[in-house]
Amino acid sequence: MELTVTESDIAYAESYLAAGDLSTAAPMIERLVEQVEEYIDAECQATDAVQYFSFADAFERLAYRRVERDPRELVQVPAPFDRLYSALAFVYIGTEDYISARNALTQAVRWNPMNCSYRLDLAELYRALGNIQEWAALSHSVVERASDARSAARAYANLGEFFLESHNALAATGCMRLAQKLAPADRRVQALVGRMTAERAEAQEATDEEALGELATQGVETSPSAEVAICLLMCASDAAAAGDRNEATQLTVRARGLIGDEACRTLVKLIRESDAELAEERAAAAGDADEQKEAGHAEP
Repeated sequence: MELTVTESDIAYAESYLAAGDLSTAAPMIERLVEQVEEYIDAECQATDAVQYFSFADAFERLAYRRVERDPRELVQVPAPFDRLYSALAFVYIGTEDYISARNALTQAVRWNPMNCSYRLDLAELYRALGNIQEWAALSHSVVERASDARSAARAYANLGEFFLESHNALAATGCMRLAQKLAPADRRVQALVGRMTAERAEAQEATDEEALGELATQGVETSPSAEVAICLLMCASDAAAAGDRNEATQLTVRARGLIGDEACRTLVKLIRESDAELAEERAAAAGDADEQKEAGHAEP
């Protein structure tokens, strides 16, 4: 079955949504979803060997492979299904149908599990619907997958509120400090700082070792994923090799925002050394192949 929906169709519908024209956007998006779901039923059924996604770029695909360790063949669908379901979710949010919005955003996450904006928006819908545990779980899942400092900071800020409301001020302090380090100007981070100062100022006397130790005890990583940072830097190296310096710079800046300058420099050095070793191995293998070929020609 051929898919008739294109990325341009989805972008066109998104433009009405962005302009606040729900009356035009809603039926347009709903028709596109109907067509896409017919295609999904016919062509995109997952198996033990194959799964289908709509990743935005090569980085997301690589990061998914390394973070999720999914051994299946990953097939890119021909249009950004994740964006379409996200648009549908915001149509439902506009009509205050939060359950349908939650279901649509769940589909957006399914089609692009590396887009942390979807996860954070879905977390807020769960919170609005009274499911605090799922709000916290989705926020935690962002810490493991965030590819920019702001997403990671917002996830830590959410978890800080969760721990504060759970009467664990020490873990909340750890979240607050990590969030401040990543994105101090973010409004959610500032809101957490304000709550901590007003409600549990004494907890801020704890040392970093105490606060982060408690956070680790609660099963929360005390830094964004190094695997994601490695993927960013690997893709930056590929972009630089292809002559796309702008893309290489953007990816490197994102990695630096996640793990800091020093760790970033260390990883870049390791990646370059690995690339150089691989190039040497390939050159040596090519040389051996040439020698064997010449030897074959030399035989009587």
